[in-house]
Amino acid sequence: MDAPKPGGKLRQSRIALVIGTRPEAIKLSPVAHALAARGERPRLIVTGQHPGLELSDHGLSGFDTTLLHCEGQPDPFLHAELVRGALKRLLPMASPELIIVQGDTSSALGGALAARDVCIRLAHVEAGLRSHDAAHPWPEEENRVAIDRLADLMFAPTEANAANLRREKAGGEIFVTGNSGLDALAAVVGPLPVRRRTAWLPRRRLRLLVTCHRRENWGAGLEQLAIALGTLAKGGTSSEVILPPNPTVTGQMVELMGGQRLIRLLPPMSHPAMVHAMRRVDLVLSDSGGMQEEAPALGVPLLVLRDKTERPEGIAAGSMQLVGTDAARIVDAVTRLTKNPAELRRMSRPCLPFGDGRSAERIAAHCLQFLEDEFEERQSARA
Repeated sequence: MDAPKPGGKLRQSRIALVIGTRPEAIKLSPVAHALAARGERPRLIVTGQHPGLELSDHGLSGFDTTLLHCEGQPDPFLHAELVRGALKRLLPMASPELIIVQGDTSSALGGALAARDVCIRLAHVEAGLRSHDAAHPWPEEENRVAIDRLADLMFAPTEANAANLRREKAGGEIFVTGNSGLDALAAVVGPLPVRRRTAWLPRRRLRLLVTCHRRENWGAGLEQLAIALGTLAKGGTSSEVILPPNPTVTGQMVELMGGQRLIRLLPPMSHPAMVHAMRRVDLVLSDSGGMQEEAPALGVPLLVLRDKTERPEGIAAGSMQLVGTDAARIVDAVTRLTKNPAELRRMSRPCLPFGDGRSAERIAAHCLQFLEDEFEERQSARA
């Protein structure tokens, strides 16, 4: 990755994408390629929030890239300020006309604040998601609200997300585009929705895939999940638990679940490997936002390990249920589905509440039209 040299001048791109985490790389990769296909090759600015993030793993090799070396911090707002400061030093050299951030990470917040500081237009991919509770999830709910208040362009995945923005009287332009995470999914599995799998048969036990990494579930949440999986394992239910890249969380999960019968702890997976793992099991348990978007399109039932979600469309579609992290509640939900194959079949009907796999094309078109309109306004002002 090319870091800016003191006194140097970066090759100019009109659009810069700020990327800090693996989910951001996954969801912004289709956007980068859609812009490049229209002749507008963006610059990638990698904050370093997820150390070791390899852009080539997400189809992003070959783009001009700058690394900020702002590793993630225990205090997410401190990290946002580090990203903000680094970008304020970089952006005058890079001179983009539009900054694009995605989602609700501290990298996205830092990018949005820096764009405002240096008076560069801001676009927010995945705008308008709301749990309507600042503490669940924290700090993500605060981050996305703050970013939307600063954005000139807001790309809402769903009509409900756009309604949230209109209700908040957001000042920027709002477009419903679908979620670019579905574009990344389509790149792995083909056109969406995925053809329904073989009809579910009554089954004494289910095969589970489990992920749990969000900050609000560290500690007590992981302990409750371990109790639930241990209880299910005693009844013969097998679980594959994907360990997150965070070494602190991984250490706790290994301590709680390592060596238990019928619980397999697996190392972190690439995005394609994770998608294929989802397709081979009967039921997914996860607190991941990306999985909430992917599971309905894949026809994979999902139990969400959270009490609230900013993606209620999946619940309305019947593809997922909220179960939180209480051990008894998790065990009851899995047991109920084991005994009710008809409900499991209903949850397994592929549907597209979050996008059709062509969101990036729309986002790219809106961004370029916005820049064209800005150019024409400047020309008219000079005339």
